Parts: sequence; structure tokens; C-alpha cells
Amino acid sequence: MTTIHSLMIRPVQSGDEADWRRLWTDYLTFYSSSVPEAVYASTFARLLGDDPQDFHGQVAEQDGRIVGLVHYVFHRHCWRIENVCYLQDLYADPSVRGTGVGRKLIEAVYTAADQADAPSVYWLTQDDNHTGRQLYDRVGQLTNFIKYQRPT
Repeated sequence: MTTIHSLMIRPVQSGDEADWRRLWTDYLTFYSSSVPEAVYASTFARLLGDDPQDFHGQVAEQDGRIVGLVHYVFHRHCWRIENVCYLQDLYADPSVRGTGVGRKLIEAVYTAADQADAPSVYWLTQDDNHTGRQLYDRVGQLTNFIKYQRPT
């Protein structure tokens, strides 16, 4: 295990686009997915936006290098008065996995949710994401919900 030197979790900034793109592309590839250029541009603009419906983004910066990202959004929920927080994307560069970067990014979302008075934070992952689930089992609670979606 590598020790984390000067790890900082901070909001995405306009100058982060190239590093953010690299990491988000790797994340999408991990899930055997891709998006068109228009989605890259729109997503990055929304991460920098101030619309309450926009996603928020934070990055993990280690020794001046961006090594991880997290995207999350607050939304209403019919079963609660307060908003809830959906953590949509979490990715750490393979070179820093197992060093606490993923945990720090999740904890940053927990902090943002607390500041927004959103008591619930939830996320999805693939059943066979064994590495990610080792972390998730330590920082979250597995539920018995199964996801369905509209056929494409």
C-alpha cells in the first residue's frame, strides 16, 4: 500500500478539464461505455455550473496530479422532506487504488450532503465490481434493491 502524500479533495475547476476527461473516459471504459463529445462538454459545463439541478464534481489531487473524481447530485425524494444525494460516478486512477483516494472522495460527498442537509447518500455499482465493493462495504450499507430500467 502506498502512502498518500499531500492528498487534497476539492471542487472541479475549469482548468481541470483535460485531467477530468482522462479520468472520466477511463471510468466509462471500465463500465464498457462511452459518450459523445457533446456529453463530455455538457457534463463538464454542468459540473462548473450553479444550477441547483446540476451535478457537483470533486477531484482528488495528489502531489499536484489529479488522480480521482466523483460526481453527485442532490434531488427530491417522495419519501423524505429533505433532498437526497446520488453519487453517480466515482473513479480513482489505478496507480492510487488501495491508498484511500476512493474513501476520501466518498467522505467528501458525505460532507457535502451533510452541509446540504441531505441525510441520505446512495450509489449503484455492478454486481461484479469486486474491488469497488470492498471499499463500499466499509463505507456504506448494501441494500436489497435491484435496478430495472426502460429497455433501449
